[in-house]
Parts: sequence; structure tokens; C-alpha cells
Amino acid sequence: MSRALGLIETRGLIGSIEAADAMLKSADVTLVKQEKVDAALVTVLVQGDVSAVQAAVDAGKEAAKRVGELVSALVIPHPDEEIGNVLFKDKKKPEVNAETKEPQPKGKRAPKKKPEAQPGKNTAKKAADLNENQPPKAP
Repeated sequence: MSRALGLIETRGLIGSIEAADAMLKSADVTLVKQEKVDAALVTVLVQGDVSAVQAAVDAGKEAAKRVGELVSALVIPHPDEEIGNVLFKDKKKPEVNAETKEPQPKGKRAPKKKPEAQPGKNTAKKAADLNENQPPKAP
């Protein structure tokens, strides 16, 4: 079985959803991904046997035209491996916090733990220090 990659690009999300639905229902293809390219451009990628991908893209083009704006469509029979590396490369992985081993969103740090107050240790002195620094109360 020969593999192929099919792409449909639409202006707007609704057209891309309709195209993806038609492609998946019309032929034995697998939805690879749907990617928002620009403010309004959305690309849908499917893969499968060359003839199935061609049939799916044809059905997806007609469906996208009915409800939205079809920008372009393409079938790549026997795509080179480098195409896959470009299309499916992982986005930057989140940083992992060494303490918890959980991914942390970039730019955010794990909350710091506040030291707990221990009763009986210097509490009388701290209370006296606080009272000295406050202005006298009016009668």
C-alpha cells in the first residue's frame, strides 16, 4: 500500500471542519491534524492510500466550497520523510520542575512555600517590636 498526504486549506474554521468530516466519511483516511495557520486560514491534513487520499481531498474540496472558502488543496503521493519532519515536529516542550517532576508552563514558576511560624519562639519579642513601631493610640 502506498502512502499519501492530503491537505486542504480553507478560510475559516467551519469550512475546515466540513472538509475534514467529508474527507473522513468518503474514504479510508486518517486525520493527521488540523492547524490554524493564520488569523483565518486553517489547514486539514489526512493520510492514507494514494487513491483514498485523492478521493478524500476531492470530497473535502466540494464540502469546503459549499459552506466556506476553499483556498487550496494538495495531494502528495509518497511524501519524502523530511516533509513529515517539518509538518509533525514537536513544539517546544514545557520545562520540568526538578522538585515535582511536573511540567511547568514557560515563564511561570512553582509557588514558593512560606515558612511556617513556630509558636513559642520569639513571639513575645516580635509582638513587642511591633508595638514599639506603631504610633500611640488616641484615647
